[in-house]
Amino acid sequence: MQQRENSKAKKHIEFVTLVAGGQSFCIEITQIREIRRWSPVTHLPHSPPYVLGVINLRGAVIPILDLAAKLGFSAITPTERHVIIITAIDDRIVGLLVESVSEILGVQADMVRETPRTKEDASAIAVAGIIPVGDEMIKIISLDALLPTTLATAA
Repeated sequence: MQQRENSKAKKHIEFVTLVAGGQSFCIEITQIREIRRWSPVTHLPHSPPYVLGVINLRGAVIPILDLAAKLGFSAITPTERHVIIITAIDDRIVGLLVESVSEILGVQADMVRETPRTKEDASAIAVAGIIPVGDEMIKIISLDALLPTTLATAA
C-alpha cells in the first residue's frame, strides 16, 4: 500500500497554464496538440454561444470554442493577441480560444488538490483539481467533462 502512495507522490505531471475569463487554468500537456495565434473562423448557424465556428487546420475541420464562455465567464472578443489551443480528447480534435498561454508547469501528483464541490454545474464539473502555486490557485481543466462526446454533433 505504501509503495502505491510513494509512486503517486513521485509521479510528475506537466500542464500548460493559460488565462480564460481572467482566471488561471491549466490543461495537461499530453492533451495539447498545438498552440496557435487567433485566426478568423467560419461561423456555423444555430451553434451554442460558446462555439465560435470552425477552422481548416491542414485539411481537417476543427471546431473552435470560447473557453471562457464555455466555463460561464464573459465571452472573449478575439483579437490577434489571443491564442487557440488545439486539444485532442480520444479521437476528437477541438480548438479552445483563450486570452493567453503562460508557461509549462511541472508538478508532483500529490500537489494536485481536490476541487471543492459547492454545486454541480458545467464549470464546476470541468475543474478536475486545483494546484496551489504561491498565492495563486490554478484550476485543472478536465477536457473529458468540458467537452462531452456529443460536442461533435453540436459543432
